[in-house]
Amino acid sequence: MNSLMSGFTIYYDLVIDASTERVFQAISEPSYLINWWPLHCTGKPNIGETYNFFFAEDYNWFGKVIELKEKESFYISMTSADSDWNPTTFGFDLKNRNNVTKLSFFHTGWKHTNEHYKRTSYCWALLLNGLKNYLEKGIVIPFKERN
Repeated sequence: MNSLMSGFTIYYDLVIDASTERVFQAISEPSYLINWWPLHCTGKPNIGETYNFFFAEDYNWFGKVIELKEKESFYISMTSADSDWNPTTFGFDLKNRNNVTKLSFFHTGWKHTNEHYKRTSYCWALLLNGLKNYLEKGIVIPFKERN
């Protein structure tokens, strides 16, 4: 991750009571991503593959997988989004600790700490909590209720 850092970065660490395999699946497989993040998603967890994160007609975004280590890390570099997200990269690093997973999240490359940066930071906190609740309790928050 260090070589990716430029500009401003959002960071979150959390512990999820689930195997690294299940957490990796939830952050990298489109059929699981839609349970906690976008409305629709396509892509394959392979280096160089493109993911489509569809939130609404005006928010139909794309990113490329730039790092993937099975059950360890998954990074996406945004290629087509709004002007604030386009130069950014987000990613997840996973570590197994006593049968739970420590997830370290980053979203780097922000040019400014503007309102969109602040809102995105807040939304990631909510979404990552949604990921945790999805994996630990099976809770799927309906898309319209995800901020």
